[in-house]
Amino acid sequence: QVELVESGGGLVQPGGSLRLSCKLSGSIFSIYTMGWYRQAPGQQRELVARITDGGSIEYGNPVKGRFTITRDNAKMTVYLQMNSLKPEDTAVYYCNADTEFSPDDYWGQGTQVTVSS
Repeated sequence: QVELVESGGGLVQPGGSLRLSCKLSGSIFSIYTMGWYRQAPGQQRELVARITDGGSIEYGNPVKGRFTITRDNAKMTVYLQMNSLKPEDTAVYYCNADTEFSPDDYWGQGTQVTVSS
């Protein structure tokens, strides 16, 4: 059973930084494309950043130049470093794991990020 556990959310002032972590258990981490998505109240879930098993990276337009996604296969963890945070970054952030070897993808429980003064 694949499980994703996120951590690192919280309240931060505009211009501040946070780092989110997502640890996968129950499968082979290195075969997964790992992604971060977010959903604000009343809005659709959107891609924040994604990193493939080969290390290719994609960012959503709103976060380019401010957020950085990395992965540590040995620790089975993906990270999202968020800098220069804005109030519009406020959302629940979800971790996702997806692989070509399975028809299923997996989601974490979500972690709240609030950017406010």
